[in-house]
Amino acid sequence: MGEVAVPASPDVTPDAVEETSGDLWVFGYGSLMWRPGFPFVEQRKAAIRGFHRSLCIYSHVHRGTHSRPGLVLGLDRGGSCLGIAFRVAQADAAETIAYLREREQATSVYIERYVQTMLGAREAVRSLVYVADRNHPQYAGRLEEAEVLRLVRQGVGQSGANPDYVRNTHAHLKELGVHDPVLARLVAGLDAAT
Repeated sequence: MGEVAVPASPDVTPDAVEETSGDLWVFGYGSLMWRPGFPFVEQRKAAIRGFHRSLCIYSHVHRGTHSRPGLVLGLDRGGSCLGIAFRVAQADAAETIAYLREREQATSVYIERYVQTMLGAREAVRSLVYVADRNHPQYAGRLEEAEVLRLVRQGVGQSGANPDYVRNTHAHLKELGVHDPVLARLVAGLDAAT
C-alpha cells in the first residue's frame, strides 16, 4: 500500500463550535471507524499527521471500570495515523458534535480539536478529532505489551468487552489495507489465550 502524503503540521485548532459553518468532517481511528453512531453522507480513507493511534487511555466506562480498567485508543502526539473521515451534512453537524461529546467525553480524557486531514494525495479538509489528554489521570502513556494484553483481557464496560473492541478495530484497519503491528500482536495474544 502506498503512503499518503500528509503535511508536516497537524494544524490544530481548539474550538469545534466555531467550525460548524458547512459540512462537518469527523476523523475516526478506533471504534468510530466501525460504529460511528451518527448520520454521514460520505466516508473516505484519510490520514492525519502529528498524532498516532495508541492504546494509551485507561477505560473506566466504555471498555472497563474503575476497579478493572480496560484500554482504549487515543490519538497521541507524534507520527501519523490512517483512518476514516466521515462527512456529515451541515444540518446534522451540531447534533453530531453533541453526540460525539457525550460519547467521547464521558470522563473528559480526550481534547476536542480540528486537524488538517488528507483525503488521498491532494485533497485536504479539517476534521474533528479527539486527542488524548496527557494530563488526565486516565492517560496510560506507553505501556509494556504484556500489561496492555492484561488490561485488554480484563476490560468490560458499558459498550462491551475490551477484546471485542481491539479485534473490531484491527479487522477494520485490515479492510482499509492498514497494518498496525501493535494491534496485530495484541489480537494474536488474545487469540492464544482463548
